[in-house]
Amino acid sequence: MKWFGLVITIIAYLLARKFYQRFPYPFFVPVLIATVIIISVLLLSDYPYEQYAKDVSLITELLGVAIVALGYPLYKQWKVIQKFWIPIFFGTFIVTYLGLESGRMLAKWFQFDDSVTYSLIVKSVTTPVAIEITSEIGGIRALAAVFVMIAGISCVVLGPFLLKWLKIDQPLEIGIGYGCAAHVLGTSKSLEFGEEAAAVSSVSMTLCAIFASFLTPVIIALF
Repeated sequence: MKWFGLVITIIAYLLARKFYQRFPYPFFVPVLIATVIIISVLLLSDYPYEQYAKDVSLITELLGVAIVALGYPLYKQWKVIQKFWIPIFFGTFIVTYLGLESGRMLAKWFQFDDSVTYSLIVKSVTTPVAIEITSEIGGIRALAAVFVMIAGISCVVLGPFLLKWLKIDQPLEIGIGYGCAAHVLGTSKSLEFGEEAAAVSSVSMTLCAIFASFLTPVIIALF
């Protein structure tokens, strides 16, 4: 049973990807369908999550390689990045602030305590950075990771509807939106809109993590 979790994860993703290729609707994105399949299997089989986490440790380690691979479209679109670095820089800064502030307001609305608030506020920052920020400000690391995942999946699922409703079709705007709101999942999704959008998303995701590191303590101190 040592490889049970790894096998289930790979099979779930391959099935979810094949299903999405046949029915390319936002609610059928592979990461969401695969997550549902994996959770269902774990619950039905009563397989311990702790053991599952150990089984998929190889995939977890490969996440770093996957993030580095996102640098390829960045390299190919470097001239575009240089040309539009000002709107990318300031656009990412504004969206990062709005993402942090929306988390704080949401926590205030639901009257969460400070530890949950500090975990929720970094929901739109990529997981490794979000966890570190949460630790520094007194939040709950595991809870922060959950909020980041929820934010990423929600953005990937609802993003296409919002883009269509707001009539946003430019790669620059799409890249900044996905990179800041849905981190790695958003950057992966932005590839569907072209390499230019993916390159901008990759840059925005990185800048968002940097900006959030400075802005989060300031927002908490002020409010």
